[in-house]
Amino acid sequence: MATVVHWFRADLRLRDNCALHAACAEAEAVIPVFIFDPAILRSPDNGAPITAFMLRLLSSLEKDLAAAGARLIFRHGSLLEEMQGIFRESGATQLFYNRDYEPYGRERDAAVEKWASSAGITVRSFKDSVLQEPGEVLKDDGTPYGVYTAYARRWRLRPLDPVLPTPRFPKKAPARQPRGIRLPTLKELGLHTDLTLPAAGESAALAQLSKFTHGPLLRYAEGRNLPAEPATSQLSPHLRMGALSPRMIVAEAVRAGKSHPQAREHVETFIGELIWRDFYRQVLWHHPHAATSAFKPRYQELKWGNDSRLFEAWQRGRTGFPIVDAGMRQMAATGWMHNRLRMIVASFLCKDLLVSWQWGERFFMQHLLDADLANNNGGWQWTAGTGTDAQPWFRIFNPLAQAKKFDPEGAYIHRWVPEIDTPDYPRPIVSHAEQRAKALALFRGVQANGR
Repeated sequence: MATVVHWFRADLRLRDNCALHAACAEAEAVIPVFIFDPAILRSPDNGAPITAFMLRLLSSLEKDLAAAGARLIFRHGSLLEEMQGIFRESGATQLFYNRDYEPYGRERDAAVEKWASSAGITVRSFKDSVLQEPGEVLKDDGTPYGVYTAYARRWRLRPLDPVLPTPRFPKKAPARQPRGIRLPTLKELGLHTDLTLPAAGESAALAQLSKFTHGPLLRYAEGRNLPAEPATSQLSPHLRMGALSPRMIVAEAVRAGKSHPQAREHVETFIGELIWRDFYRQVLWHHPHAATSAFKPRYQELKWGNDSRLFEAWQRGRTGFPIVDAGMRQMAATGWMHNRLRMIVASFLCKDLLVSWQWGERFFMQHLLDADLANNNGGWQWTAGTGTDAQPWFRIFNPLAQAKKFDPEGAYIHRWVPEIDTPDYPRPIVSHAEQRAKALALFRGVQANGR
């Protein structure tokens, strides 16, 4: 039996961790490692909130591993160089990890596998962070879906993998441990945030899952669109970094549906949100260009106004449109924003302020605790009208109508914009009617050019 290195990435848990479970079942000794990758830390899409939350998760994981009899090795530096050092110092002969579906992750993993092959190291990767992989839900002709509804229909026909138990680590310790560093601070990684972070770790994630499935889930279909109500799962930061697996979430949701038959519609609606997550991952897998440009190439020709003054007002939550400002301030204060508000503020930026979705997409990545390339990119392109399964370009959210429909009593707005009824609150920075007409003309121009 061999010594296996388990490479933790966005799977920061013990229970239902497919690669870790296999390593513990098959290896003589297991070395858990986490490598701080400068290419990710220095990326303009990386933000302090998600990095700070990740550090909390890693601290919890380190304790969980110690209790299980294992030591989590931290490294910081060039990914390939650090990986080579780990194997040179430990004498391990196998590398296990869970697959990544985003463009950078695929390139990184391909480089590691190429090196490992030349060094005689066996590499095994596992399906773990998705419910269905990009190649598992395809049309009859083997091509990927470009419309969510058809994708979801096929997705629901496939069985789901079972939840795996917490693994038992081999009793034998590695013959040679690679060197490691202590868990760095956020400041040492060159970042700073004043956010009060939520509880982090596998136990905290499981507690939040239980709280959701015993309460808000049972009225989810209606409650999820009301930002003033605590009616959503609040699981996205935990899922993003893998403190929970999607299989565990679905299993608990289905169990709640069986215990409360009247809530099955709500459970199915919630599972639909996890299907969207798989859908956007398969979009990036099959169409990696969407990570950096419009999914539909003709929309790359849109001549956005990109007024930096308007963009700054949007960032600060000072647009004079209360529902928009409330959403932006919620994100600034908590690192999270209600999904209905994500759509509203994105539509406002693109269709009212005529600022490129790419500006907003990056700002979200820098400020969200659950910053996720596939979900964020997919959501922004859907709202802007440039992506797969996009909201039609001629459908534009009216922020006043959205507020009236989803925050009729103004409770959410008053929570985040308390000065709304005072002279301190700014007047609207644009006319919605005028900007709507400009947005329609902008898109019609691209349509007329046939691009």
